[in-house]
Amino acid sequence: MFPKPKQSLKQRLYTIIYDSHTTAGRSFDVILIVAILASVFVVMIDSVETINQEYGELLLTLEWVFAILFSLEYIVRIYCNPYPLRYIFSFFGIIDFLSILPTYLLVFFTGAKYMMMIRLLRILRVFRILRLSHYVTQSNLLLVAISASKSKILVFLFFMFTITSLFGSVMYLVEGPEHGFTSIPRSIYWAIVTVTTVGYGDISPQTALGQTLSSLMMLTGYAIIAVPTGIFTAELSKTMKEHINQTECPSCHKTGHLIDANYCYACGAKL
Repeated sequence: MFPKPKQSLKQRLYTIIYDSHTTAGRSFDVILIVAILASVFVVMIDSVETINQEYGELLLTLEWVFAILFSLEYIVRIYCNPYPLRYIFSFFGIIDFLSILPTYLLVFFTGAKYMMMIRLLRILRVFRILRLSHYVTQSNLLLVAISASKSKILVFLFFMFTITSLFGSVMYLVEGPEHGFTSIPRSIYWAIVTVTTVGYGDISPQTALGQTLSSLMMLTGYAIIAVPTGIFTAELSKTMKEHINQTECPSCHKTGHLIDANYCYACGAKL
């Protein structure tokens, strides 16, 4: 047995940051996602005036901590990537850069505070978790199910458009401008709000016939709002049966592996 050649620092960093199939890579991804969510939470609560007045300095300190951490991560990603320019100009590379830029702009521009909201772009970085093999499989199954059900959903949406246009037009004739139904498009807006059971209340029928139609519209909404969910669920169940087997891992007892999988997605043991 010959000893494995020792990896360079750049190779080890690349394995940790870019290879989510390793234990170190998965751990790094989890830590990164926790940091991203925490930084987004800081941005959100910083926008609450009462919290900002009392804890503004602490939140600013936390923001700088996150900015420095993400800056170091960004630099290391460039350093260990064999194609650094490809990463810099990739979607995630641009998001990574934009998510740390506003914090540094505060140093040079006093008006840059409004750009701090760009920090919310960090939430897009959570999608890095989709690089984990098991989550790639699950997301692909969702995409396959959506693609398979798109024609049925389009038919359903056309049906909904027809229903809301019909009810909206009738309500325009029944209620009229004096009750807020000033045009057919505005009446269709009311029909959409009603059939989706949102019910803002900014427009409401006043006549007995209008209220009867409104009640019928609400019942129609309850009857059909679950249709696209049922369509998608049926396609997802069918897709999962076609692509996933129930073979249990002998080591960790996990199920839900791909049909052609030879190793467990959770622990790496041979199936």
